[in-house]
Parts: sequence; structure tokens; C-alpha cells
Amino acid sequence: MKDITLKEIAEKLGISITTVSKALKNYPDVSEKTKKAVLALAQELHYTPNSFAVNLRTKESKTIGLIIPEVVHHFFSNVVNAIIDEAEKKGYLVIILQSNETLELEKKQVELLINKRVDGIIMSLSNESNNDDHIKEIINRNIPFVMFDKIAKLSKCNKVVINDQKAAFDAVQHLIDKGCKRIAHIRGPLNPQNAIDRYIGYKKALEKNQIPFDANLVYTCENVTFDEGRQFAEKIVNDHKDVDGIFAVTDLVAVGVIAYLNEQKIEIPKKIAIIGFSNWFMSQVISPKLSTVDQPSHEMGIESFNLLLEEMVCHKDGLTFEPRTVELDTKIIERESTMKEQ
Repeated sequence: MKDITLKEIAEKLGISITTVSKALKNYPDVSEKTKKAVLALAQELHYTPNSFAVNLRTKESKTIGLIIPEVVHHFFSNVVNAIIDEAEKKGYLVIILQSNETLELEKKQVELLINKRVDGIIMSLSNESNNDDHIKEIINRNIPFVMFDKIAKLSKCNKVVINDQKAAFDAVQHLIDKGCKRIAHIRGPLNPQNAIDRYIGYKKALEKNQIPFDANLVYTCENVTFDEGRQFAEKIVNDHKDVDGIFAVTDLVAVGVIAYLNEQKIEIPKKIAIIGFSNWFMSQVISPKLSTVDQPSHEMGIESFNLLLEEMVCHKDGLTFEPRTVELDTKIIERESTMKEQ
């Protein structure tokens, strides 16, 4: 079934194409009688506007691209929901793509979004990505662009972040305040900036409290999974009998740690206290409940879209836009995994 055009509606009603177009847009210089006739026929013939033609005229697609490492991750799913809600309020559709933590796929997705002529792009980088050519391409093409969570510090674009160093420092300080003196860190991969910053925050907390840093107590995840948490917990227990605290890069990893310690009947937090990062919903249903850093995922989604919208509006109006960074606050959520008896 072919698409109905404005010309066909105009011919059936014996009026001009311009009048049909104006009637559909509720222009005041078209009579109510004509408007009703046009709308009734358009509905009867199942007319829909040609979005491609509209885009050519307005130079807007009313779509934005969103690239995230994982859709199923609790943190990212919250961000996605917030972005979709905000975009819908402003009449935008969101194309959601998942990089699966790979640079190659992320590059293809950026190319796809550019070719689709989206009005803007929001992205959290894959673990393999940094200030690469595909990121520079977005910026060089002057496409409104926001990075969130996992960012490239050297890229000149909008960013919505938390202070990962401070948040990690606070997490480790929390363990120290609970009496921990030998603290292991299960960190993220070597490349992502947030993993680097959390590692730095861990080291700074030790330094401030005059606790010697021991590189043997740092374990590096490749994929940041539950299984890695279990495996590293086993290594920590077998190789470092004196460890009394563990700071995990995410709650998913921390839940893996708890699962192993529970299997071995190692008392938490009496023997080993544990703190995670992000305040994933599983942190509240595992036993013992997991202390964690609350990362404001919903707020991050809202801020990311609003910052992108601000840049898109400036571009549409021909105004200069200076990229900026929005930093959101975090806080420690204390639960059973660190509630040591004093």
C-alpha cells in the first residue's frame, strides 16, 4: 500500500497543496470548514507526514542516539529510562545501541548514528574506548554530544559524571572507620577512566590513614562480573589471611565476593567487611545486605539529556555553545556488610 501524499488529498478536495498543509498544521488563515474536511479525509486515507521530507525542511530528525556498554546493567537501565522519559517530554525518539564493551562495535554504532543524522548523541564509553577517532569525528562534525559515567577526559564535549576518586576514597575511608586495616581492592579494567579514578581514590584513602599500599592486594577485572568477584574473593582468602576489608569496583563484583565468603562460612563483616559501588538493587537483597556508594543513575540520565538538549537548541538557533561538565554527588549507603561491632 503506497503512502498518501498532500497532493492526492488536495486533488480529492479541489484545493491547493499549500491549503492542505496549512490545514493539517492548524494555521489560522484556513477556515474551520476546510480544516475539518482535510483532517477527515487525511484520517480516512491513513495519511502520515513524510518524516524524511520534514527533516530536510527543518534540519531536525527529532531523534537522538544513545550508546551504552550494557543494556541489562542496573545502573545503565536506570540511565536509559530517565533519558527516554525526558526525551519523550520534548518530542524526541531515542535510538538505543549497546557496544558490548568493544571499541569495534562502538565505532560502527557512532558511524550509524552519524549517517542517520541524529540531532545529538549521548554515550558511555566501552572499556576499550578513549579519545579515539570516532569520538573526534562526532566533535569535529559539531554534533551535540554528551558523555556520561565512562568518559574520555581529553575530549572537548559535555560530560555528566560523579567524582569517582572522592567516592572511592569515601568508600575505603568507611571501611577504615569500621576498623579495617588490611584492605583489598577488586578494581575495574585498566582503561576506563572511572576504574582508574576509583583505584586512585582507594590508594589516597590508604595514604591519608598511613596504611601501606600493597600492590598484591589489588585484583583487576577484565569484564567486571559476578564470577570475577567470586574468583578474586577465593584468591584473597587463600593468599592474604589478614585481609579484613574489600572494596569492589561495582556491586555486581561485590555480590560475587559475598557469595564466595558465604559458601566458605566466613563471617561478614566480622572477619571481612565489604563495600561495593553503584547501589544496584541486588545490594539490598543479598545476605548480608551490601554497603555501597550510591551513584545517582536516574539523575545522571536526566542531566545528560538536558545538557544535550541545551546544546541542540543552541545549534538550531545558530548560537555558540561551550561544552561543560556536570558533577553529581554520591553518598555512602551503610548496610550489614560493614556494620562491625565496635
